[in-house]
Amino acid sequence: MGSGSSVFISKLRDDTAARPKRWLYLLYDQLNLELNPWKDEPTESTGIVLIESLSKGKSRPYHKQKLGLILANMRSFALEAQRKGHPVRYIGTTSDYSQALLKLNIPLIHCLKPAELTTRKELQSLLDSGRLRQHPHTGWLTPRDWFVEELGLNPPYRMDKFYKRFRKETGILMDGKAPTGGKYSFDSENRMSWKGQPIAPEDPRFEVTDLDREVEELVNSTFSDNPGKIDLSKAPTNDTQALEALDFAMLQLPNFGPYEDAMSIHSKGLFHSRLASLVNIHRIMPAHLLKSVLRTPAPINSTEGFVRQLIWREYVKHVHDITNGFESISVNRTSTDIRDAMWYRGDYTDSSSDVTQHPNHLTQENNLPISYWTSDSGLNCLDTVVNSVIEDGWTHHIPRLMVLGNIASLLDVNPRQLTDWFHAAFIDAYDWVVEPNVLGMGTFALGESMMTKPYVSGAAYINRMSDYCKGCQYDPKKNCPITNLYWDFISRHSESFIGNHRMSIPMRNSLRRDEDKKNIDRQTFEAWTRRLCKST
Repeated sequence: MGSGSSVFISKLRDDTAARPKRWLYLLYDQLNLELNPWKDEPTESTGIVLIESLSKGKSRPYHKQKLGLILANMRSFALEAQRKGHPVRYIGTTSDYSQALLKLNIPLIHCLKPAELTTRKELQSLLDSGRLRQHPHTGWLTPRDWFVEELGLNPPYRMDKFYKRFRKETGILMDGKAPTGGKYSFDSENRMSWKGQPIAPEDPRFEVTDLDREVEELVNSTFSDNPGKIDLSKAPTNDTQALEALDFAMLQLPNFGPYEDAMSIHSKGLFHSRLASLVNIHRIMPAHLLKSVLRTPAPINSTEGFVRQLIWREYVKHVHDITNGFESISVNRTSTDIRDAMWYRGDYTDSSSDVTQHPNHLTQENNLPISYWTSDSGLNCLDTVVNSVIEDGWTHHIPRLMVLGNIASLLDVNPRQLTDWFHAAFIDAYDWVVEPNVLGMGTFALGESMMTKPYVSGAAYINRMSDYCKGCQYDPKKNCPITNLYWDFISRHSESFIGNHRMSIPMRNSLRRDEDKKNIDRQTFEAWTRRLCKST
């Protein structure tokens, strides 16, 4: 990827002759000077190394908007660091990060512990050789010890105990030893559907700079075959815009809680913060976001709901780290040769991973529907959500869970293929966050390691929490296939749910279902898997 572009290079000072006390390599998701271990020293004493890697960009069929978001923020961050006095070495390479670092004439380079497992594995040889020296990554809210002391090293893992530990340790939303408002979770108050009031905000827009336009041109030329469109007026790309995005999110916080599970064709984001893409690359530090939330005069159910989402982010990171990307979890596994998220139609192989057996508790083997890229399934809920992803590389957590994950589960889609799609399609996806959320929650690929039950539903839930059904050819109360798919899922995998008390009611209801309906359920599953899950 070229750092030789005219606009960016004309703004970037040439620091190749600089001789700071040390050089600190910051990854694509470490774009905040608060992470600098020597932030209290004079800025000129710590040089910053940043690398644009074509190899990384080509490693998956990443959404163009995700590529643009990262590249524009990396370049803006380089200029911001120079303005604050840091020497900067900005490297463009066609190779991977390790090879680019080796080519630098710097005997010792410092780095922070990478968040992504794939990157940790890549850099390990440089750490072993002493060319790279690793320091703690301080961009997290919770230490690993809290997780291990509450949940141990082995599954099952449950968020509740870890969340309570965070609250007690920090005193956040606590009145002495008791939780503010008398309970730790206000989730039961946050399940309202949205009927148009209060009015949802317009999607935030940001100034497109000359730097942004150059990145748009780069992405469209270098990654012309990648999915989606790039439009950096929809994405914060510098430190000023990150603060604008934070201000927007805090204005929506009072209405966030009650409607956090709602979905609508009239507003993709409703009152959600849309900050995950910035927080995951540390343009906004989680601690800064947490303080902003606690300062906002929002109702307790909105504040608590937001805080819980921040700690869920910490929880899945700990789970992913402790299990080494689920390699250490004992669970049924299957292999899949398709690792391209069905974008390249099977021509892509993943050379970045040595893992060939993937968690698949229910042995679900169908291919990911091409409809997850083309939005032509005929199901209005699925097509509406897919359109949002193709347009923006984003939708909020309930469409992800209860539409995208739910329908894929009901169709017995291979969980690894679905995870790869999320990783490629979403602007906020990285291995430590997307794998636990999709393998552990969006599907039941990890069994009860993270969740007590699969998150699946029929049409009734989607109809209750959204207005998607109003524009659909299918009636949720009469002929929506999602309901039949749900009942066949329960029946088809019934042996896996024996002894699971949280599945006892649907299991009993499934057994009571008459044979004619069961036959229709089975035929619906067979027809829809033929229709959507066929390979190309």
